[in-house]
Amino acid sequence: MIREYSVAVKDHMSSRRFQKKKEDFLCAHCGEFVVGDGYTNHCPSCLHSLHVDVFPGDRLASCGGLMAPVSSRRKNSEERLLHRCVRCGHEQENKIAPGDSREVLLSLMESAADDFFKGTRKP
Repeated sequence: MIREYSVAVKDHMSSRRFQKKKEDFLCAHCGEFVVGDGYTNHCPSCLHSLHVDVFPGDRLASCGGLMAPVSSRRKNSEERLLHRCVRCGHEQENKIAPGDSREVLLSLMESAADDFFKGTRKP
C-alpha cells in the first residue's frame, strides 16, 4: 500500500514540472497560424490562448476554453501576461515573448490605467 501511494505522489509531482512540447497551432481567436517553439503558450498577434493545461505543458485541463489576455505586469524583472478563461474563469500568468504584439500589450495597459483612474480597478 505504501509503495502504491509513493508512486501516485511521484506521478502527481512530476506533472507539476514544465513539460516542453513543440506544437504548431491555429489561433482559436484570430485564426493566425502559430509556429510553436516548445515554449509557445499563446498567439503572438492577439495574445489569446486555450485553457488546456493544469500545469504548463501537461495538456490535462478538460475545460478547453479560450483564455483572453486581461492584463500585464512586471514580476521578478520579467514581463508577465495574465490570461482569464472565458468559460470557467481560471486565471494563469505566462511570460511575454519577444514576438508578442506590442500594440495589444499597450492596449491592455491603457485599459488597466483607465479602469484604475475611473476607480473600477485596484492597483
